[in-house]
Amino acid sequence: MKIIDAHLHLFPESKAWAEEMARNVGHHNSTEHLRQVYRELGIVHGVVMGNHSLKTGKAPGPENLFHYCVGLDGSLLDEEGRPPQDLAEQVEVHLRRESCCGIKLYPGYNRIALTDPLYEPLYELAARYQKPVAVHMGLTAHPRAYLKYCHPLALDEAAADHPDTRFVMCHFGNPFLEAAAAVVEKNPNVAADLSGLLEGPIDLEDYFTRQAGYVTLLRTWLTAIDCWDDLLFGTDWPIVNLGTYVAFIRRLIPEEHWEQVFFQNANRVYGLGL
Repeated sequence: MKIIDAHLHLFPESKAWAEEMARNVGHHNSTEHLRQVYRELGIVHGVVMGNHSLKTGKAPGPENLFHYCVGLDGSLLDEEGRPPQDLAEQVEVHLRRESCCGIKLYPGYNRIALTDPLYEPLYELAARYQKPVAVHMGLTAHPRAYLKYCHPLALDEAAADHPDTRFVMCHFGNPFLEAAAAVVEKNPNVAADLSGLLEGPIDLEDYFTRQAGYVTLLRTWLTAIDCWDDLLFGTDWPIVNLGTYVAFIRRLIPEEHWEQVFFQNANRVYGLGL
């Protein structure tokens, strides 16, 4: 089975904290290590969620292994929380590149609602270039972020108002599973990736026993909406062991839908041409 990792992050190999994070889950923070593990697991391609820069120099990783979404996180804002005046122009330079397959938004971290006029030209660009807007949804990595901006119902407004723009709800809006399921089922222009549902070293047998209630809820909503064409496998590397995460999603998704969820949907939604 071919797999696309539709949600990962790449950090400079010089960053000690990134290597520590990767080592914690049995990996190393290097592209060559990632390439090797991908080969072992049948992962043929990845989509890097960009952050920290709009510079259009070298792509985030080897183009024969990765596409990327240009990321608009808090590092782009000045001290007063304002983005650069030419934000749309800078983003369009990325969207013109074959290796750039979308835009990544971090509304909770930026404390900017998805309906803010700031995003309007970006939604229009995404529709024009037929490249999706991936949005961080659900819990955040630090408490200064605002959950109200990354709740799935916030994405519902943007999706309803921009039917020609394709959106990807990252992390299935975890833990707002009921709302996430409703937004995916209701909006034909919203898909969801299943990245970041686990973090750290995990013993799956122990996890499925201790977290049986959560796993049941997740399975219940994934099955209830029956939107297997709108679910994308992703890992959120480097926060979890890749082999463990592939096994985790396999246990959540009925086998008859594996090919869609692990490969076909990401290939179609992100226009990877694989």
